[in-house]
Amino acid sequence: MRLFRLAKIIAVSLRFGLDEFILGHERVRALRWLLTFLLFWRRLEAPRAVRLRLALEALGPIFVKFGQLLSTRRDLLPADIADELARLQDQVPPFAPELAYAALARAYGRPEREVFAEFDPVAIASASVAQVHFARLHDGREVAIKILRPGIAPIIQHDVALLDAAASLIEFLWTDGKRLRPHEVVAEFAKHLDDELDLMREAANASQLRRNFRNSPLLLVPEIHWDYCATEVMVMQRMHGTPISHIASLREQGLDLKQLSRAGVEIFFTQVFRDGFFHADMHPGNILVAPSGHYVALDFGIMGTLTALDKHYLAQNFLAFFRRDYRRVAEVHVESGWVPKDTRIDDFETAIRAVCEPIFARPLKDISFGRVLLRLFQTARRFNMQVQPQLVLLQKTLLNIEGLGRELDPELDLWVTAKPYLERWMSEQIGWRGLLEQIRTEAPYWSTLLPQLPRLVERFLGNERAERLQQELRELAEENRQQNTLLAIIAVSLTAIAGLLLCLVL
Repeated sequence: MRLFRLAKIIAVSLRFGLDEFILGHERVRALRWLLTFLLFWRRLEAPRAVRLRLALEALGPIFVKFGQLLSTRRDLLPADIADELARLQDQVPPFAPELAYAALARAYGRPEREVFAEFDPVAIASASVAQVHFARLHDGREVAIKILRPGIAPIIQHDVALLDAAASLIEFLWTDGKRLRPHEVVAEFAKHLDDELDLMREAANASQLRRNFRNSPLLLVPEIHWDYCATEVMVMQRMHGTPISHIASLREQGLDLKQLSRAGVEIFFTQVFRDGFFHADMHPGNILVAPSGHYVALDFGIMGTLTALDKHYLAQNFLAFFRRDYRRVAEVHVESGWVPKDTRIDDFETAIRAVCEPIFARPLKDISFGRVLLRLFQTARRFNMQVQPQLVLLQKTLLNIEGLGRELDPELDLWVTAKPYLERWMSEQIGWRGLLEQIRTEAPYWSTLLPQLPRLVERFLGNERAERLQQELRELAEENRQQNTLLAIIAVSLTAIAGLLLCLVL
């Protein structure tokens, strides 16, 4: 099966001329001319990025998802390829209702008609890993049921193994192969897929986001019905609303599009800087607008998390950039450990200025904050910055939010909307409010630790004495070993001398 799949991948790659990407290496450059001669019938007028997208679509849903992941790695890919891969749509035909019934029976140990009062066998949405059906519980509540696609796990394992083999080939044949770190990208993709294969994990993500935005005037998150959830089935509250991409319909409902665009920005920064837990797949298909004007979030398979240090350094970066303080941007990158400690600040500052100054020549409303962040990451890579996964997800989400906001309001000024929020957040973190909050957070830990302090000190001192004794024993053992070695050498030498004298006497 794997050999057949590999043969198909090679055939599709050759049909769309993807050999262009790897046969530029001097080791195999002659093969490029040979393939061009043998495959003279190919028509490769389309740009390389378009051909790559079409090839991934031809290879099936797992490769489509891989292309979607690649489109977020703009720090690694040329802009034309990243832009084209972002157009990939994860839409596949739904699986048969009989398979959905069988999955529900496996999850509940009984037929679906005993669990749900109504179940719509026609899927409302279908993707490579799962599909969604509407249903009604016996108490009358409307629900949406996400069901894992049957038999998807072994398909994913086979395709990921082939992608990893392709990563080795790219490293060997392509001049820039190692710089692109293909094995790392495939490993990241495999992790995302593993997360998506466990719907209990996605349910937990949704539950956490709902708790974070309880009673929020901005965002609604469906309630999870935990009694009906399993690894391959997730049941949640059915949400009603208009897809955010249907601008005309939103306008007909009398919704304030400018306010909606600003609310989207506030939701993003609240998730990132207040909670450190953000929805990282906020494309138009995953967002509705309720009749009340609330945003409605759907699909929680990919979530980003940030540590307190990540949030602190990101806010410092953003504020320094708002103020055009490029030296501070460079210092924050070094302080955070995103670039090596021995990086020359003045060189890094000059490189950042070269990226940012041309941007500020345009009106602020025309500046893409997400693309600025991308350019900063690309510049930092020249100074050996290893872009971390959570920052890549952040940049991808910011691009999505910015694009959605400007579809709703072309005059949206992200800077004006975000700057007061960031300044308020920083004052709360660094000022006296931040100190009080840290004391409040740490107080329970201190109250537990302080009574144990004498015992911990005694244990530490005891460990120190024991460690000192062990070190002395190791030194004594080493000294004995050296002495034994010396004695053995002396004994051997004396034996040899005695034998030599005996030979002379005889």
